[in-house]
Amino acid sequence: MNIGTVSEKSGVTPKTIRYYESIGLIRSADRRANGYRSYSLADMRTLNFIKRARSLGFSVEEVRDLLDLWHNRARTSAAVRSLATRHLEALERKIQELKSMRKAVANLVRRCHGDARPDCPILDELDDGNDIEE
Repeated sequence: MNIGTVSEKSGVTPKTIRYYESIGLIRSADRRANGYRSYSLADMRTLNFIKRARSLGFSVEEVRDLLDLWHNRARTSAAVRSLATRHLEALERKIQELKSMRKAVANLVRRCHGDARPDCPILDELDDGNDIEE
């Protein structure tokens, strides 16, 4: 399959496919006589694996580790679980940070009258009040 076909079937853009090749997440594609990249079904399966892992928020390095584990038949499920657990903990931290941001922004929105007056507590809050001297 050429890169366009693989892109269409996997939902991964050609640019991203080339990027994954350049960083070694997928093997470098074979080249046909015309210079076009040629991908196999195994490459497509790997791309789908990467896409799914990325959609779950795994970083590129975590995906690299997951791919290594996926290809290693001597792996232990404990190693996979450990990696996923660390990712879950990071997600939990991010969720807490987002909840805190949401609460702060909601408070600002409640304090703003949203009328024709120019004064706005949102802008006042964003301006930390420290005048910068020239």
